[in-house]
Amino acid sequence: MSGFENFQSDANELETEIVRRGIVLGIDWNNETQVRLLAREALDHARDASRAAAACCNHQEQAKAELFAFAALMLRTMQESAEEGVLTHGGPAWKAFARALWAESGQGNRAGGQPPA
Repeated sequence: MSGFENFQSDANELETEIVRRGIVLGIDWNNETQVRLLAREALDHARDASRAAAACCNHQEQAKAELFAFAALMLRTMQESAEEGVLTHGGPAWKAFARALWAESGQGNRAGGQPPA
């Protein structure tokens, strides 16, 4: 499907949705500690958050589950674009969350490990 994807458009749309969920959750994307805690929770409890959101009508639980799903889409978009030789990234929220996910996953601790742009 090479040549048909519009990775930057996808990144822009994901950034918008990430920012929206961050507003609901009160996330300060400039607060590295807060974003890293959120990233750790996304890595450890994404399925639990999804189940909790489905079982209740709490807007915060729903926003968190959706944010974690958008994070997975964000990472997939970066991976697929990299496989096509295209550098893709979103705005400040995307970058902050991507760096935190990278760091919390242990990827940043590997030799030569660099956080995504």
